[in-house]
Amino acid sequence: MKETPRIAIVGGGPGGLLAAQVLHGHGLAATVYDADTAVDSRDPGGTLDLHADSGQIALADAGLLPAFHALARVEGQAMTRRDHHGTLLKEFTPADDDTAAPEIDRGQLRTMLYEQLTPGTVHWGHKLTDLTTENGVHRLSFANGSTVDADVVIGADGTWSKVRRRLTDAMPEYLGVSFLDVRFDDVETQHPGIAALVGNGQLFTADGAGRAVIVQRNSNGVIRGYVAFRAEEDWAAREGVDLADCTSVREFLLREFRDWGSTVRPLLTDNDGDYVARAFTALPAPLTWERVPGITVLGDAAHAMAPFGGHGANLALLDGAELAHALHEEPSVEAALSRYETAMFARTGHLAADANAALRGFFADQPAGAQHDVPDREEELRAYEARAAEYRASRTPAAR
Repeated sequence: MKETPRIAIVGGGPGGLLAAQVLHGHGLAATVYDADTAVDSRDPGGTLDLHADSGQIALADAGLLPAFHALARVEGQAMTRRDHHGTLLKEFTPADDDTAAPEIDRGQLRTMLYEQLTPGTVHWGHKLTDLTTENGVHRLSFANGSTVDADVVIGADGTWSKVRRRLTDAMPEYLGVSFLDVRFDDVETQHPGIAALVGNGQLFTADGAGRAVIVQRNSNGVIRGYVAFRAEEDWAAREGVDLADCTSVREFLLREFRDWGSTVRPLLTDNDGDYVARAFTALPAPLTWERVPGITVLGDAAHAMAPFGGHGANLALLDGAELAHALHEEPSVEAALSRYETAMFARTGHLAADANAALRGFFADQPAGAQHDVPDREEELRAYEARAAEYRASRTPAAR
């Protein structure tokens, strides 16, 4: 690109940080603005797997794949399925050299990406409050009173993105399923029964009547995940549950999951710390919009979807890399943004629609004796590798 645009990235999550890293590698300056006060100022959530066909490709483009593998847990790709009485239905154990989708804690990934950037790239404590445009220049206004002018604004600001509002009126919708974040610390000592149920990777447990527990090994002896159930969005008020009172929440869960067996019941009641109530929301899918000069979005800001398939962070990383490459390779900003959005729409639309449908199907009532349609883990991993090879083969010789 002959232009030297001022690039502002709103959001210091994985996608925004990865975009900045690849842009800098291409010699394009970019600054990241994030509402958090520091990279570790809040709980970043649990673990995620980075797929060979998306997240790992982006990390390779940024030169960060070795750093990722130094932190990642290959054994975390294991998956166990049990019924709501604790009976084992199916399990998968990965080979020691299987790197199709290793696990990494979200906080570890974010910190790794941040520490690779040039000092001063990320401006913490900058919560976007307004974005206006005059004469082709975009002005970002922040809650701390500061303003910044930019030629290109990249919204990496998540599901409830303020930047996206300049592109489309689409808003996230509740998918009919709520959940409670749960955490178990020092599991081998304090929760050996739960440790045995979960194994080294992920545990799926469901009852076929709209209730499930999905938990995952994290690093440092921690297991995290969620207790999920089909409900109205205001279920706590309807049920008279005080979300700040663990006893109140546990009493509700024991009522709601009353048919669950004693083997798996500790997953509902023995968590360390507070329950954190959340809801599954997603943007309409597939979602597109007309080009708005100088503005685009990536990751959840562009295609927030249900977590089934684990695509969210992976697509955010790949979006960031592909957008950075386009800005480097195309002759103008608009050519770059058009190229990026066209490819991103095609790449993400069907994945988002499928993920949202899969979540609704998983939490729908199932016929007696039926097993939930949980993807076969071995098939998933081999598919990631096959698609990775196809993706790399499709790149032009001039790219990267």
